[in-house]
Amino acid sequence: MKKHFLNLLQDKPIIAAVKDLEKLEAAIDSPSDIIFLLNGNIFNLKNIVDRVKERDKNIYIHIDLMEGFSRDIVSLKYISNSIKPDGVITTKSSLIKITKSMNLFAIQRLFILDSLSVKTGISTANTTEPDSVELLPGIMPKVIKRIGNSTEVPIIAGGLIDTKKEVIEALNAGAIGVSTTNEKVWYE
Repeated sequence: MKKHFLNLLQDKPIIAAVKDLEKLEAAIDSPSDIIFLLNGNIFNLKNIVDRVKERDKNIYIHIDLMEGFSRDIVSLKYISNSIKPDGVITTKSSLIKITKSMNLFAIQRLFILDSLSVKTGISTANTTEPDSVELLPGIMPKVIKRIGNSTEVPIIAGGLIDTKKEVIEALNAGAIGVSTTNEKVWYE
């Protein structure tokens, strides 16, 4: 599964991130092979995942942002067995190993605010060993490079990415992909 994710990003490094469900169809129609779902609930999640998969796209759900689910092993089991996304995004380190044990791709989302959060992020990535980390904001090539040099975990840059230039800078700094809610960047 990890190799498949990395291969998809090698061909198309821009990930369509959807926080407004009105943009879901645009994400499905975009050239992106991967969709990060940042909104949904216990009632619509299965339908959303099925719609994305029907179009042969991969979908990774940000479990922390899904309404009606607790952030525990029972919810993850239900999501894995019944909803069947390709993976899970979470800020909760405790969910990474559980997610991986269910053969779901595990993405650790890290918010980088200062030098302490860089140090903590490196430690977290090296300890939990997610399949990938998503660094926010993604417009910090220096930080992408620093974390990339300090861990073996593939990096996705996300947040505040609004231009092709920022995508290129993140990729040149060592990110394997870039997630963005900016629809125009999906097509660049």
